[in-house]
Amino acid sequence: MTEPRASDGFSTRAIHDGQSFDPRTGAVIPPIFMTSTFVQDGIGGFRDGYEYSRGGNPSRDALQQQLASLEGGTHAFAFGSGLAAEDALLRAVLQPGDHVLMGNDVYGGTHRLVSQIHAKWGVEISTADASDLDAVLASIRPNTKVLWVETPSNPLMKVADIAGLVELGHAAGAIVVADNTFATPALQQPLALGADAVVHSTTKYIGGHSDLVGGAVVTADASLAESVGFQQFAVGAVNSPFDAWLTSRSLKTLAVRVERHCSNAQAVAEALVGHPAVSAVHYPGLPDHPQHALAARQMRGAAGPLFGGMVSIQLAGGVDAVHELVGRTRLFQLAESLGGIESLVCYPSEMTHASVKGTELAVPEDLLRLSVGLEEADDLIADLTQALDSLAT
Repeated sequence: MTEPRASDGFSTRAIHDGQSFDPRTGAVIPPIFMTSTFVQDGIGGFRDGYEYSRGGNPSRDALQQQLASLEGGTHAFAFGSGLAAEDALLRAVLQPGDHVLMGNDVYGGTHRLVSQIHAKWGVEISTADASDLDAVLASIRPNTKVLWVETPSNPLMKVADIAGLVELGHAAGAIVVADNTFATPALQQPLALGADAVVHSTTKYIGGHSDLVGGAVVTADASLAESVGFQQFAVGAVNSPFDAWLTSRSLKTLAVRVERHCSNAQAVAEALVGHPAVSAVHYPGLPDHPQHALAARQMRGAAGPLFGGMVSIQLAGGVDAVHELVGRTRLFQLAESLGGIESLVCYPSEMTHASVKGTELAVPEDLLRLSVGLEEADDLIADLTQALDSLAT
C-alpha cells in the first residue's frame, strides 16, 4: 500500500493512498479480493494478517486507508451501510443509562436507530437545535455520553459550529460524533476541529454514482478505534469487497465531483430565490442563510468556501404543490438518497423522515430536498423553473 504523506494534497491522497499497483502483474488499479477466506501457512500462520473476510479483506483495507487519510484520522472502518456504521459506533461507547444528545433535524434513520433500537436497552435520547450552542448546553445532562452533530443538517441545511460543540461536549465528558455525509472530507474535516469520530453514509457523495451502499467510521482515537473494530468483527456488518472497490474508485474523483455539485447547487439556489411558487430556499451558500458566515469558515474546498450540493425548498402551495411538482420535473427524478451524479428530488416528510413524523424532528410537509447533480446547471434550472412556473399560474 502507498504510505500517506502529510504533504500530499487532498486529491493526491485520494488517488494514491491505499492504492498501490498490483505487485505481481503491475496492474495500476488494485484487484478486487472477492474471497471469503484465506489459506494459512500452517495453523495460525496468517498471510499478511488475513484469515477471514469478515475480519479483514485487502479491498476493504485499501478503502479504509483512503478514508482515514482524507478525514485526517488514523483508523477507518468500512461498513455495509451508514446506519450499520452508526450502530457499531454507538454500541462501542454506550451503556444502559447513558444519554445521546443530537440535533433536532438529523436524518430520521439516525434518530430512529437510537430512539427505537438502543432505547430498548436503556439508552436515553433527546434533541436540541445544534446550530444554537446555548440550546445544546442547556440540553446536556450529567449522563450525556454522545453529542451527535450533523452539519449541514438533513434536510433543513442548518450549519452547526463543530469546534463550539466539541468544546461543550468535551467539557461534559461526552464524545462528539460528526456526520460528515453532506459536506464530505473534501469540504469539511471534523476531526481537525476536535471531533472524536466521523461517520459517513458512503452511499452518498463518497460513492457518488448511486451504485453501492456503504458506511464508514473514522477516528484518530486508538482506544475508540479498538472498540469500534471489535464491534465490526463481532457483529459482522462489513461491506463487500466489490462495494469497497467501487467506493475506492469513487473517492479518487471526490474533490472534482464535489466542486461541480457545489457550483450547480449554488446556481440552482440563487435561481429559485424569489420565485412566486417558492416560499423559502434553504442553502448555506445564500447570504441570508442564518449560518452563512459559519459555513464559509467551516466548509472550504481547495479554492475557498463551498457550500455543498444539497438544496431544500418550501413551496407556497403546500402539500398539493409538492405532489404536483415532483410529477413535472424531467431531470430531477423522485427518489431517496443523494450525492449521486444525477439530480434527485425527495419528499422527506413521506420518504427519508417518515419515521419521525409527529415528533420534534418532523419535517415541514411543504418541503422538498434537492440533490443537485452534475448535469449542466442551466438545464437543471430550466427543469425546475418550468415545473415551478406551472404551479404559479
